Amino acid sequence: MFPYIVLEIRRTLRDSVFLIFGTGMPVMMYLLFTNLGGAGDYDDWKAASMVGMAAYGALGSAMAIGTGIASDKSLGWLQQLRITPLDPGRAVAGRAISGSVTVLPTILTVLLAGALVNGVRLAAWQWVALVLLLWIGSLPFTLLGIGNGYRLTPQGTGVVNVACLMGFAIVGGLWFPLAEFPGWVRSVGEFTPAHGFADLGWAAVAGHAPDAGSVTVLAAWLLLFGGYAMISYRRSARTV
Repeated sequence: MFPYIVLEIRRTLRDSVFLIFGTGMPVMMYLLFTNLGGAGDYDDWKAASMVGMAAYGALGSAMAIGTGIASDKSLGWLQQLRITPLDPGRAVAGRAISGSVTVLPTILTVLLAGALVNGVRLAAWQWVALVLLLWIGSLPFTLLGIGNGYRLTPQGTGVVNVACLMGFAIVGGLWFPLAEFPGWVRSVGEFTPAHGFADLGWAAVAGHAPDAGSVTVLAAWLLLFGGYAMISYRRSARTV
């Protein structure tokens, strides 16, 4: 499975569009959100927004793998893959691992923008914990993107991924704090995978362990999206 993982990582990183928009867009949005209208005067907002926008960028990069999978399916790559000894579990795991690796550049560029441009100051262990938590926590969204890619057409995958990304970002509180929304939106948002994901990073910035509730919510979505990816992969065998 290792050669397969390396192959998929190399294919993704050769995509210049992915590298430019996947890493550049979250950084640009972060700097705009925190420096327009005097918003940059608040250090707490700089740090909180940094985490939220790094999480948003990680979501986008993680789910983008689905578009590549859908394209591979239409080109016949999955037919070739099924000839190899890879079973469904290892095939999905391999794409999930390769997708998780390609999330790292997005996380690192947003955090660098926070430190170098906005002057966010954290202890060394907090930076390390922040990177690791956001990296590991992005896995559910990688699985969601994989499931969409195996189940939908390339065009359909792109549309569904964007809809999920926007919905997660808004309702999950990645762009604006949930406290600014009506009560019913806050109640829903607290159970979204995006909020549980970002809460891992906010806990690291605050200097304490992640909340058990957020970890539980994210773990539940991990199992749900993992099952969806496996079912979609098996279903694609009947349609490819």
